[in-house]
Amino acid sequence: MITEEQAGKAVGEVLGHYKKEKKNLIPLLQEVQATLGYLPRKALQGIADFLKMPDVEVWGVATFYNQFRFVPLGRYHTTVCMGTACHLAGGRLILEALERELNLKVGETAEDGKFSLERVACIGCCMLAPVVVIKDKIQPKMTPFRVEEALIPYKQEARGELEEGKSESKS
Repeated sequence: MITEEQAGKAVGEVLGHYKKEKKNLIPLLQEVQATLGYLPRKALQGIADFLKMPDVEVWGVATFYNQFRFVPLGRYHTTVCMGTACHLAGGRLILEALERELNLKVGETAEDGKFSLERVACIGCCMLAPVVVIKDKIQPKMTPFRVEEALIPYKQEARGELEEGKSESKS
């Protein structure tokens, strides 16, 4: 999670590239999200102050477009395609299996920040349907039975990071 100080600094750097004009709201939101990975409240307030707009107006625009996120993505961000080909090939069952395996609902990020889950309209790999993407790696021809198997290397890596963190904190 980004601290308020980090968010404020990043927003300040981004704002320096723009004029104080309302027409810059969406590009500002996009650039701040690209920089921070999501739009924390402090960032939205900074943009509102910069553009001399009410916070609620900035929030309204940001929540209108589904491209904007208000929570950080997990390190192992998992995306399930629900486009026509993937949906017809069992995408819904795969999504349900991922929700069970990760103990997350769509749009959530695990408390430890390791995993997040998202559904999208199309990934563009219809010939490989149904498709899941885990940390930018395409998992083709997914089945509900392969979900656990596909997550194993990521869970092992996450476990290894946790164990390293514990041993470092003991030092």
